[in-house]
Amino acid sequence: MLLAKFDLQFEEIQESLERENSHGTLTERLKQYSPTGRVPVLIDQKTTVWDSLAICEYISEKYLSGEGWPADESLRAEARAVCAEMHSGFMGLRSELPMNCRASRRINPSATAYQDIARIDAIWSGCMARNPDTWLFERFSIADCFYAPVVMRFKTYSIVLSELATRYQNFFLEDFTLKKWVDAGKVETEVLLEEEVGEPC
Repeated sequence: MLLAKFDLQFEEIQESLERENSHGTLTERLKQYSPTGRVPVLIDQKTTVWDSLAICEYISEKYLSGEGWPADESLRAEARAVCAEMHSGFMGLRSELPMNCRASRRINPSATAYQDIARIDAIWSGCMARNPDTWLFERFSIADCFYAPVVMRFKTYSIVLSELATRYQNFFLEDFTLKKWVDAGKVETEVLLEEEVGEPC
């Protein structure tokens, strides 16, 4: 999303996310691109970068003159902090609300997942109180990239949010780049049964 929002040209390589198929396990297949055997991974000529945060930092430094982060020092520190929360935490949300752009489903999240939802709501609400109806830190940043999948998770599972957090979600859902990403996901034919949680709405 960071590349697309800043109009940087790139080629996307799609790989099946089945845990095992005729070409080997998922980890084995992905190791042709990344030593970790995981996605995402960025290959830029002779440079290979894995891990979502490292990729965004690399893009911001090399191609955006640092503009992937807010210009203000204090806001930049806050943006990095909320990215780190998303990057290393919210395991309840990740496990119980898998990414599924094509679905509209009902679930009953656990107390752990609700704690994650409440914390994300607080992050979004705090940013919206400062900059209503725009990006988390006014100008689009890496922080928005990190919460884009959460915006879609909350939509898929009809998670009820506070007024300010809902305003951020609705603002993001109207973004052209996000819509294009979601549309691409909707035409994919692969179904991962372990990701089809909850009951259809």
